[in-house]
Formats: sequence, C-alpha cells, structure tokens
Amino acid sequence: MTRPFWMLLMVGLGLYLLFWGLLIAATAGFTDAATLGRIWLRPEILHAAGLSLLSCTLAAALALGVAVPLGYLMARRALPAKTWLDAALDIPIVLPPMVVGLCLLIFFQTRLGRAIEQVIPLTYTMGGVVLAQWTVAAAFAIRSMRSCFDQLCPRPEQIALTLGATDFQAFRLVALPAARRGMIAAFCIAWARSMGEFGPILVFAGATRMKTEVLPTTVWLELSVGNLDAAVAVSLVMIALSAAILVLVRRTGQRL
Repeated sequence: MTRPFWMLLMVGLGLYLLFWGLLIAATAGFTDAATLGRIWLRPEILHAAGLSLLSCTLAAALALGVAVPLGYLMARRALPAKTWLDAALDIPIVLPPMVVGLCLLIFFQTRLGRAIEQVIPLTYTMGGVVLAQWTVAAAFAIRSMRSCFDQLCPRPEQIALTLGATDFQAFRLVALPAARRGMIAAFCIAWARSMGEFGPILVFAGATRMKTEVLPTTVWLELSVGNLDAAVAVSLVMIALSAAILVLVRRTGQRL
C-alpha cells in the first residue's frame, strides 16, 4: 500500500538532483581546461583566491572560538527566555545578506564604531572582509556546536563534577574532547559559509581589486564587465571547494 507513495518521493528526489546536476554540468561545459588555466593565471584572480583562503580560515577560526562556548551554554543550561535567545542567535542566518553588510557599515559610523576603527581599521579593508564573513559564519557554527553538544550525553561531565572537577575543568577535559568531531564540522561549515559570502562583503568591505576582492566578488566583477568565461572559471572552483567541504563534514558524522 505504501510503495507508490515512496516511489513518488524517490522520483521527486531524483528530479531535484537531476536539476542541480544539469546546472553544474552546463556550467562546467561552458568552458574548457585551457581557458580555465589562462584565467587562473591572472594576478587579480590569484590574489582574490589567496585572500579568500586566508580570510575564510581566519573567519572560521574566530567563529569556532565563539561557537564552542556559546553552543555548550545553550545545550547545557536552562536559561531564562531561552527560546528568544536561541532565535536571537539565528538572526544572522535569516537576515538578507545586504542588510548584514549595511548594519556593519552603519555601526562603524557611530561614535563607538569610529573609536574601534581608530585602533583596528575595518571598513573597506581586509579586516572588514573577515568581519563580514565571521558575522554570518559564526551563527552557523553556533548552531552546529549546539547540535553537537545536544547529542553528547552530559553524564560524564556530571561524574567529573562529583569527583571534584570545576565546571571549566569538566568542559575542557570531558566535553571538548568528546566534541572534537563536531568542532571539525563546525569549522568546515563556517569556512564554507565564509567562502560563499557576498552581500556583507560587498557593502562593508567593497570589491577593490588586489585589496578586498575575494572569489564571490570576483564573479560579480567579471559578470559586471561581461567576462562570462572568468566568472564561470571562478564559479567552478568554488563549486569544487563546496563539494570538498561537504564531503569532509559528512565524514565527521555531522549534519548541516
């Protein structure tokens, strides 16, 4: 009785995967290896790729530094208005990317923001690229780490507390080693999210060639001048990087 129902769902799955397969195949078939090599030897493309790798790694590391303690707090403590706190942590996920960038830009025009920029210049700098990526990526990392700690049994930590360990010692010596695979997954998710970030970077850090240009803004810049071959070449590399990150996350046993 249920076989037609499941067959219908499998057909839907197949059609959806076919849709994405056709999109990627069409993009890959638009260019050839010689064109890809020629485009990726351009100094501005190489600079954008290097800046992307560096900024994404920094943003993901900073995101993990925030996600681990906050994810642990949200998973282990019964906080007042926890539902609202949980929703607040997800705000960067649901906000339109351009709005995130605009909020950053406006904040750094305030008195406090200008005081911060006197110490660490961020607007339209590489630091601004990292901050824009981190602002969104941290929310994904927090969600991932909370899910990780939710799945871990708190019993070993409770036993450590009864044996005289402090809360910090139970966290550092018991919870963190158990959450190692989740931390790898959270880092990878934050890295991949940073790699694909465009709106906040464009608004807050700009897309200045050889300065704040990263791979997503490279695609936009190349499209804006009608250079479709270069946009496709960069897009294919980003697709490959995203696929590699997804495989790595799945190998840790975590889900996005």
